[in-house]
Amino acid sequence: MAVDPRQVVAGFLTIAMFAMLGNMIKRDHFDSVEASVQETSVVQFDALKSKDKSATQVSGESSLELKPCWAKPVPKETEQSKGFIAFSLIGGPEHHISQVTDAVVVARYLGATLVLPDIRGSELGQKRNFEDMYDADKFTTSLIGVVKVVKELPSEVTAENPAVVRVPNRVAKDFIINNIEPIFQTKSYLRLASFFPSIDLKARGKPNTDLDSTACLAMFGSLEMKQEILEVSDTMIERLKILSRNSGSQFIAVDLRVDVLEKKGCKEKGNGKKPCYAPVEIRDFLKKVGFNSDRTIYLTQTWWHESLNPLKETFPKTYTKDDLIPAEKKARFLQSGGAEIQRALDFQICSKSDVFVPAIAGLFYGNVAGKRIASGRTQILVPSQVPTSSPIASSDFISTYVSKKNHLAYSCFC
Repeated sequence: MAVDPRQVVAGFLTIAMFAMLGNMIKRDHFDSVEASVQETSVVQFDALKSKDKSATQVSGESSLELKPCWAKPVPKETEQSKGFIAFSLIGGPEHHISQVTDAVVVARYLGATLVLPDIRGSELGQKRNFEDMYDADKFTTSLIGVVKVVKELPSEVTAENPAVVRVPNRVAKDFIINNIEPIFQTKSYLRLASFFPSIDLKARGKPNTDLDSTACLAMFGSLEMKQEILEVSDTMIERLKILSRNSGSQFIAVDLRVDVLEKKGCKEKGNGKKPCYAPVEIRDFLKKVGFNSDRTIYLTQTWWHESLNPLKETFPKTYTKDDLIPAEKKARFLQSGGAEIQRALDFQICSKSDVFVPAIAGLFYGNVAGKRIASGRTQILVPSQVPTSSPIASSDFISTYVSKKNHLAYSCFC
């Protein structure tokens, strides 16, 4: 049986990307009593809702919400496309944001047409359409005058094999000029493969070039989850707020996934920093910074794991996606939806929670922080070794992305 060379290329890119993501996970580190929901029926949630309507409001606009510092890139004169840029989204939404930003910046500089990406799963051959996870109309409309977006390649181009180009995260203009443009001039159909040599989300000053503004627009103004995902995540947030009515309807979201903790090995590195924190350490941290046992906690873990028991013993109102997602949505989101869809729910909830605690260093922490900063939700507490004596306050652990204003979100928003 003949093998389509494009399938071989796609398979290679998928394997290579996940190998890079796996290596990235190993390298990262940080910069510095109520019935369980399983036993709470929808009717009971409705009863709770009627008692405290204020608790049902999903986090919306914040009074501290920042405004964009960038001006939308100047529309380019209508001209024939110089070629096509294709790419695939790999990993969760935290990776998608960065991959889309780089692809839009490259296409803008080259004057190329961007092909709407597909989404690749963790297994070879696993693929879904962009529209299965994101609002394609919003994406295309947001880039009008900046980059032309098409859903599919023209038939005459589809028959060709693209030139594959590896692109580092936060691709710079010099890299495009020296490493991508020469290839594009001889082969006007490129497939980009993003990689993450490091996680660089630090601010570089206010946007002062066309590509800076393009990057801000792509990162913060182009990607929006499809309506079904937004509705399910809002329902979960509503339930968390109902359960938090005794603490002002505020809840804490903790990015804590047992499988990732097992891969990373949460041991202190030679520089005194840790890549992640175990459930017991998160429990001790939350207690030390003053959160009482009545606080409601959302974990990004999908299913309950026995290693989480010590956390729940101290904070009984600790829940996972399995606890909170509407029963009629479990099959769609938890069983057949795939890891990308589950991470989409996590990303939305962690971006809108009252407090966010990243127990795991990495791109999820960084891109959630960016979304929170842009919307004024700056309560991001990064754990560290908690001293056994002397009083400490939660403000002592505010993320350096916020305390030093060194996240790139501060370059894009004022």
